[in-house]
Amino acid sequence: MANRIPRSSSCFFIFLLLPLLLQFCSGKSDLQLNYYSESCPRAEEIIKEQVVNLYHKHGNTAISWVRNIFHDCMVKSCDASLLLDNAPGMESEKNSARSFGMRNFKYINTIKQALESECPGTVSCADIVALSARDGVVLLGGPEIEMKTGRKDSKVSHAADVDSLIPNHNDSMSSVLSRFQSVGIDAEGTVALLGGHSVGRIHCINFVDRLYPNADPTLNPAHVEYLKRRCPSPKPDPKAVEYSRDDLATPMVLDNLYYKSILDGKGLLIVDQELASDPLTSPFVQKMAADNDYFQDQFSRALLILSENNPLLNDEGEVRKDCRFANKK
Repeated sequence: MANRIPRSSSCFFIFLLLPLLLQFCSGKSDLQLNYYSESCPRAEEIIKEQVVNLYHKHGNTAISWVRNIFHDCMVKSCDASLLLDNAPGMESEKNSARSFGMRNFKYINTIKQALESECPGTVSCADIVALSARDGVVLLGGPEIEMKTGRKDSKVSHAADVDSLIPNHNDSMSSVLSRFQSVGIDAEGTVALLGGHSVGRIHCINFVDRLYPNADPTLNPAHVEYLKRRCPSPKPDPKAVEYSRDDLATPMVLDNLYYKSILDGKGLLIVDQELASDPLTSPFVQKMAADNDYFQDQFSRALLILSENNPLLNDEGEVRKDCRFANKK
């Protein structure tokens, strides 16, 4: 007589398989490493090649890629909705005040075109946003991050939600922490991600209120004089090239000098100063200021969480042919 599996064992076996069966039946699958290994084996290599080439031509593109992933993934989903241009009945997220100063969007399509030449209709713009940020971080001296792929592209913009979902630089620290917590990033990770202010520049329009008519007493007095030379008018022209940097020593390197700067009263934005003084975040600021490896480890962890925020999978989205527009029906 053939051996029979005990009823209790077979039930337990089915219980273990149930999540997989439900996933298969629903057509839903999670993001995964090397998602394009069969459909477009060179996808990640092509993205990296393009990111490196663009960096050598336009160094600030690497900073743009890091900012893109933040602005895209904080607004509902990592779905490349940020990249959509205006269309009839739909306003672009790029028009939002929160997107002020963002640039280099045209080079995303440079990357997309290289992918379309190799594997037409295969690699999503959402994955380009994620992987270009990953590779941009490395070019800026940051950590290497193993990032999953398989995101699909949104067909619509979320412009109406941008202001409520992306923290403002004048928000209270409790509000900023709450917003990051809603996408699964804790206080430690929030402090690390704001370390992204270590690279790039900040337009005078975002911090002149801390200089005029009276200087914010939390600012380093000597730094106030420097900033007034950078921003001589209390009403700067938003179209003028008037800016300063949070990190004057290594503005193109993602490192912990940002934290040393804000501890010295040289943070440009209110959120920078609050990060250094709030009792919930200050201990992490001090630890990151003292240990660059710790900062980069936490930055890597937090960026990975952000990159996997509520992605569209399978038929929940599409693979756009042009990252600026949803596919025509």
